[in-house]
Amino acid sequence: MHGLNTKAQACLRKAETKLSSTGRLGYSFVMTCYAALNDSEGVMRMWEASKSVPGRIPAANYMSAILCLIKIGDISRAEWIFGSWEAEGRKYDVRVSNVLLGAYVRNGWIEKAERLHLHMLEKGARPNYKTWEILMEGYVQSRQMDKAVDAMKKGLSLLKSCHWRPPFELVETIAKHFEEQGNVDDAYRYIKVLQRLNLTTLPLYKSLVLAYINADVVPPNIPEIIAKDQIIMDEEMDKLIIRASKIDITCNG
Repeated sequence: MHGLNTKAQACLRKAETKLSSTGRLGYSFVMTCYAALNDSEGVMRMWEASKSVPGRIPAANYMSAILCLIKIGDISRAEWIFGSWEAEGRKYDVRVSNVLLGAYVRNGWIEKAERLHLHMLEKGARPNYKTWEILMEGYVQSRQMDKAVDAMKKGLSLLKSCHWRPPFELVETIAKHFEEQGNVDDAYRYIKVLQRLNLTTLPLYKSLVLAYINADVVPPNIPEIIAKDQIIMDEEMDKLIIRASKIDITCNG
């Protein structure tokens, strides 16, 4: 493997000598090749060399370089390039900061991610659906469920202007949170929002019924609601509904 890497690096070194001084595409391509070889020095060399191309460096090129360094695990250099992008003082492009935000969350650095998010807002950034998805993931990982719910709400509020849909794992985890808390009001509101977005599933309805059971509250007509979504009930759901129907309403008055 070492021999193959050496040959690959030799080929890339040769490719470097043939890069155009008028276009950035070749630099980005060679940079990604160095990242595949875990060669941080090669990535940085290509980044510095790309600056010789006339004109302002596009945000996409900054994103590419940051992604390459993150892939290698060189977060400090990724942060340095991010800082260089910010120093240009251009209009804030949240896609660039999202790349670093995602790296922080994947490494379990939720506090660092939050600081970056606040910094973004101070700079005038407008979070997009990906921002909220990344933060949702971080909050779920760190069991900060109230913050995860808030991020989910903010992400869902953007769905009118894009086709993004949150990952089902996150959708289900938040439903589970309401279930465990016995928070029937939020659980019901949540399912109604998901219903409007065609995101409801049988497991989500099971969580809803369990939220009512945990709260010792009789649920609304769940089979009727499910039927509207054309979701097929299973035996487990039938048992949950029977169990919920036996809640003593005289004890809840």
